[in-house]
Amino acid sequence: MSISKIRSILYKSAKYLGDINAIKRAVKKGDFTPILKRIIRRIYGHITSSRIPK
Repeated sequence: MSISKIRSILYKSAKYLGDINAIKRAVKKGDFTPILKRIIRRIYGHITSSRIPK
């Protein structure tokens, strides 16, 4: 397995860990704000992504 393959697997899992963390914070606070902020950040990241479409 190449380093880039390992890196992409780790990056994808880190994204989902961030989502889980936002959910845990929301439950702890009793507020939907951490999840909403996470959703907005994910959408913003997709919009401003530097990936060039094929």
